[in-house]
Amino acid sequence: MRRSAVVALLVLAGRVHGGADFRITPDATLLAGRERYVSSPPAAPPRRLNVVLIVADDLGRHDTTLYGEPGMVKTPSLERLAKEGVAFTQGYVTAPICSPSRAGLLTGRYQQRFGHEGQPHERYARNGLEYFVFKNFIATGDWVLKRAVSPDDEDIARQGLPKSEVTLAKVLKRHGYATGMFGKWHLGWSPDFEPHHRGFDEAYGHYEAYSLYFRDRDSPAVVNHRHEDFSDRFIWGKGRDGTAALRRNGVVVDEPGDTTDRFTDEAIAFIEKHKAEPFFVYLPLQNPHTPFQAKRALYERFADEPDENRRVYKALIASLDESVGRVLDALDARGLSDDTLVLFISDNGGAEYTLAADNAPLNGGKLTMFEGGIKVPFALRWPGQAPAGARFEAPVSTLDIMATVAAAVGAQLPDDRPYDGVDLLPFVLRGEATGAPHDELFWRAEYAHAVRKGDWKLVESVDVGQVALFDLAKDPGETRDLSRAHPDVVQALQADFAKWETQCRPPLWPHVMEYRFRTADGREFWYPL
Repeated sequence: MRRSAVVALLVLAGRVHGGADFRITPDATLLAGRERYVSSPPAAPPRRLNVVLIVADDLGRHDTTLYGEPGMVKTPSLERLAKEGVAFTQGYVTAPICSPSRAGLLTGRYQQRFGHEGQPHERYARNGLEYFVFKNFIATGDWVLKRAVSPDDEDIARQGLPKSEVTLAKVLKRHGYATGMFGKWHLGWSPDFEPHHRGFDEAYGHYEAYSLYFRDRDSPAVVNHRHEDFSDRFIWGKGRDGTAALRRNGVVVDEPGDTTDRFTDEAIAFIEKHKAEPFFVYLPLQNPHTPFQAKRALYERFADEPDENRRVYKALIASLDESVGRVLDALDARGLSDDTLVLFISDNGGAEYTLAADNAPLNGGKLTMFEGGIKVPFALRWPGQAPAGARFEAPVSTLDIMATVAAAVGAQLPDDRPYDGVDLLPFVLRGEATGAPHDELFWRAEYAHAVRKGDWKLVESVDVGQVALFDLAKDPGETRDLSRAHPDVVQALQADFAKWETQCRPPLWPHVMEYRFRTADGREFWYPL
């Protein structure tokens, strides 16, 4: 190698991409308001109502039979949930990817208000050489490394749901609830961000976006299916170590078995332990997120599926459905069903890059702001209150869960910050409200934008100058771009977005990669993560 090339590589290797521009500090005013809220007693005791929130991971809108449609997998427990409660046919999340979606869900606020706009990352390119090698020599397909700037180690550790935010668990705990989280956290891994410091009395699960479902991957009772993309190789390599390890209130525990079953066991044990007092169970299961590991018994149930990849995916969905059924049965067995509000959602749409998920007839999937990425299965059950077998057709958001639960139990929310959710009870329980709970819904991940207003939906990738406009009433699959035919609508929605964006702050940390999605007409829309 020529001396000049060696010198260039040494320069690259020594060039640390520091992160003063990404200094992560909590909002001092909101942090003080949070402390005042949690330290002051509520004005009135809550009503005796338990709350169970079950979250699937990367489950597509059409993966199940929740809506009575022929989904990918027959899911009798989700069907039961819909038959005994309300199925929301147009349920939306606040982001098409895990962590920001959960930040909006558990706070009832657009996560852009507090900077939790992207995935927390443990690892950045630490210098120019690492960036050069990864970008040019690692096959990443539609995942593209675009930026080499990195926060410093202290700020990397501060990535997570800002301490100034008040979680649903903290609200309910303040009102006398026993609170438990069992599953995937993915809102920070440093001590201040761990779930048992964010309102949960008991927390059992992992902090990363993923973990192995089975520690013993060589067991004959387990079917493993690996994908060829670089991210899957990383997931399998990490196993159950580091942030992917199972922890009980912050302490690593090395336990065998299927995490789906273990999380469900823990949730049911928590229900039994606290059956005489109001409780909140947050059960964020990993299914059907990668890695694709399934119980062989469930895998064998889908022997008529010729594609092994999809067969394992179906088994993971079936396992999820079994867990939902076990929780419903546990409530029934203890006579708690009538006094328990159960909610079910997915954190985003199906991950089509696995080649197992299929969000059709919706366009796109996880990591896109098309309908397949942000429209998800969503249901609510409250026997004797919510009308059994009802379907609610207007758009709703996971932002509404905080407002709805607070209203149902009579809990007071902090008054020092705006909330973006709507109490759904007047719409679905009492019939006091008509029409749509939301005039508009917004999505942003840096330069990836979307707005829904009425039946109009605008999707933009500002960095590459792409814009698409759809009439969802006539075209729910987003197959016909009407942006050229209705430039006035495009401009009006862009103006609405710009007004909403004035309430947001920049992301607290930078993205590491970008995902490239190609529409049917060959255009590219990019999503930073």
